[in-house]
Amino acid sequence: MVKASRVLGAAAERPLVRRLLRPVVTFGVIAVAGVVGFVVLAGIGPVNASFWLLDPTSIELYFQHHGGPARLVKAYAIVILVGLILAGLWAGETAVSAAFGGQISEELTHMQLQQQVDDLDDHVVVCGYGTFGKTVAAGLEAEEQSVVVVECQQAQYEQAIEDGHLAIEGDAREQSILGEAGVERAATVVGAVDDTNVNTQITVTATQLAPTVSVVVRAGDQMDEALARRVGADEVIVPEVLSGKQVSATLSE
Repeated sequence: MVKASRVLGAAAERPLVRRLLRPVVTFGVIAVAGVVGFVVLAGIGPVNASFWLLDPTSIELYFQHHGGPARLVKAYAIVILVGLILAGLWAGETAVSAAFGGQISEELTHMQLQQQVDDLDDHVVVCGYGTFGKTVAAGLEAEEQSVVVVECQQAQYEQAIEDGHLAIEGDAREQSILGEAGVERAATVVGAVDDTNVNTQITVTATQLAPTVSVVVRAGDQMDEALARRVGADEVIVPEVLSGKQVSATLSE
């Protein structure tokens, strides 16, 4: 039940779903307004009022045998009917444009990826898919460790998917995005963005959502290491220092 509500919540936040919700909600509001209006104007029950929405010709038949403001009700029915038609066309246009624009396929792909992420436990969330993040993700996959990439740049997000990784598109500094990546169930979060400040903010967000998760961040220099550790990073990697040590070790052999 919790997993289903999480999936539905994530789906509701998708751009296409939000676009489709607007005309659908508008259609529903107009339909409710129609029923309420018929009940108030004609003094009929909600069931009969709902039937009038489905078959407006029944309004004419009703007033052949009943008194009441027939002209007013018929005018109101025309307004409601036009509103329902326009809302229906709006919903149809949105769905058709999404289908031909490839958005439906993208949304289905995202939902499939999200379902796979929701099934993971003890995985590693790699935030950022630049050269460093790509290298980390590839190394983890080689060790058969489950990885979820979080990337806000569309090109790099798509590259992560092409490389065979599960990926979430968004800013890893946002709680909702790390939540989609399953940070509460993750073993480790890696701040792999080429910006120490961003990685520090990712650390704060990750430790707030999952206090026990291990956090590894990339830092620009050793001066940033102390700050990263103060905000909760368990390990700080300075690529230049690490690569320099590796080169030195290789030359000394």
